[in-house]
Amino acid sequence: MTKNVLFEIGLEELPARFIDQAEQQLKEKTIKWLNESRISFTKVESFSTPRRLAVLIHNIAEKQATVEEEAKGPAIKIAQDNEGNWTKAAEGFTRGQGKTVDDIYTKEVKGTTYIYVNKVIEGKPTESILPEFKQIIESIQFGKNMRWGTKTMRYARPIRWLIALYNEEVIPFELAGVQTSNSTYGHRFLGREVVLTNPLQYKEQLEKNYVIVDSKLRESMIEEGIKKLEKERNFIVPIDRDLLDEVRNLVEYPTVFVGTFEESFLELPDEVLITSMKEHQRYFPVKSESGMLLPYFVAVRNGDANALETVVRGNEKVLRARLSDGEFFYEEDQKNSIAFYLEKLNNVVFQVKLGTIGEKVNRVVTLSEQLAEALKVDTEIKEQAIRAAQISKFDLVTNMVNEFTELQGIMGERYARIFGEDETVAVAIREHYLPTSASGDLPKTLVGAIVSVADKLDTIVGCIGVGLKPTGSQDPYGLRRQATGILRIANEKEWEIPVAQLFNMTIELYQSQALEHFDSDIVKQELHTFIQQRVAFLLREQGIEQDIIQAITSRSIGKMSDMMKKASILSTKRNDASFKPIQEALVRVLNLAEKTEKNEINPDYFETETEKELFSSYLTVSSVYQEFVNQNNLEEAFAELEKLANPIHSFFENNMVMTDNENLRTNRLALLKQIAILINSFANLNAIEWKQHN
Repeated sequence: MTKNVLFEIGLEELPARFIDQAEQQLKEKTIKWLNESRISFTKVESFSTPRRLAVLIHNIAEKQATVEEEAKGPAIKIAQDNEGNWTKAAEGFTRGQGKTVDDIYTKEVKGTTYIYVNKVIEGKPTESILPEFKQIIESIQFGKNMRWGTKTMRYARPIRWLIALYNEEVIPFELAGVQTSNSTYGHRFLGREVVLTNPLQYKEQLEKNYVIVDSKLRESMIEEGIKKLEKERNFIVPIDRDLLDEVRNLVEYPTVFVGTFEESFLELPDEVLITSMKEHQRYFPVKSESGMLLPYFVAVRNGDANALETVVRGNEKVLRARLSDGEFFYEEDQKNSIAFYLEKLNNVVFQVKLGTIGEKVNRVVTLSEQLAEALKVDTEIKEQAIRAAQISKFDLVTNMVNEFTELQGIMGERYARIFGEDETVAVAIREHYLPTSASGDLPKTLVGAIVSVADKLDTIVGCIGVGLKPTGSQDPYGLRRQATGILRIANEKEWEIPVAQLFNMTIELYQSQALEHFDSDIVKQELHTFIQQRVAFLLREQGIEQDIIQAITSRSIGKMSDMMKKASILSTKRNDASFKPIQEALVRVLNLAEKTEKNEINPDYFETETEKELFSSYLTVSSVYQEFVNQNNLEEAFAELEKLANPIHSFFENNMVMTDNENLRTNRLALLKQIAILINSFANLNAIEWKQHN
């Protein structure tokens, strides 16, 4: 007879955003624990709802596997005395392994002989090990934990019941004052207490009590319900995957329904309607085949279809109130001017040490102007960037954004149009918040990109300048995301400005404002490390090896698009066997060049033809290399460096660099130094762990 095991953690309702990751952790940790415990099984299933996390282990072995291990003891010179007798060290070692000195045998490892014994570790009954699963439950990590009652345990939500079943037997342990049993609970309102006598009854018995424990099945039920409504009502429900994931984790027994709202609300901006439905009520908006919003919404009830019309009316009432608020705010906001809202920004604190949002806007205006000048954009783009920066935050103090914070920038764009601002300026107000995630959409317009980078530069330098740099998982101002945004924008737009220059420009602005406790030297150091980490993050996302990343970023943070291209080139070369002789030549130059600081070459001191040839090659390559760099053709630029390999090999074969003749030695080292400077202008090749190809 096969045996199965069920563990279920019954909880107060978990936040939807915690559930998927917690379920994944539970499954992965369970499998790892079983393997490490030498307990075989055929399959592990995981389940989750807002009120439970569970794993079902199929066909678990009744006993741990018995294993034979080789135990290594001390070296033979310690294990035996001069007469060949076993020492106390040998006796102690064998006794500790449950063996005697008669079981000893020897093996040689790297020229040293050691004593060994083979020991057999008998498997224990699985039943005696299963209570240790308590540690797995305790080890699950959540985004935020809490304590409850007088308990010292921290968990996402209070634990209310625990199931631990080994076939029909309860596995005994206690956690947070809750004792394991064979009882679980169905739907909070539609179900009842369920006593299980077999782990395999779990899904079926809970479904009878209006709990679908398989999250993917709940998701399918929601999608099928939506498709059914689409067919019946002849409309389209665009399914937002994030919203679908959240909704399926808000319910234990999903029932899909449709509600309506007054057509007059369709005069509101689509963003207001969609935000009200999705972000605040977790509804799916409804559209026509042409993509126009319709006065319907689709929602999911946590329960069956009984008295569904009452639920529909209740949800319609709630949404109507939200949309009425939105309608009122929309009308009221238009009664004022942009200047009115800008004045209010002077009374809203951005950060205690960094001043108001109004003061932040002034810094962003200055940075936008400087950035536009550095990019050498035309006058119209510069003026648009300055204006967009000036009004970039005005919507933050409107009624609409105060109520629907998710609409910051979006309402700014719409109101800017209404107030007669230039279209490019209006779009830039929304775009300057982009990207809103590490991999989110970037600004499409140049004006939006300029203001976005200026705003993020101000936030990053300001926060780090007053000691608010990210630590561990804590990043309340989103500095990592914003730095990644700057780098992605600079790369995508192929800006010719080095990243370090962007931050130095911002540091100088803060210096001019004499901010208290702002030490520019310390800030520069911290920013360099911080930006290095963000560049490394983006390069790793592209599959670039760590040593290549080090070669690109170790000396300075240059143009982002150049760093991405250089990393790709070097990664390819690193794995190319034919590149080995070129790498050896270039790296040999770099190593010898470290022996001097002098780089003044005197051609009069050249004695051999190979010296002259290397110097001539260097002059030619240096010139052509720079032309390709100026053209942003880094592949051809690096190809020019490769042309130095043969002259370098010939030089080393025919010349003694460290000769006793001081003039010759100094001149040869100076030649190598100049070549090294040229190579290092591409990257620090010495940081790369070059593959040793045969």
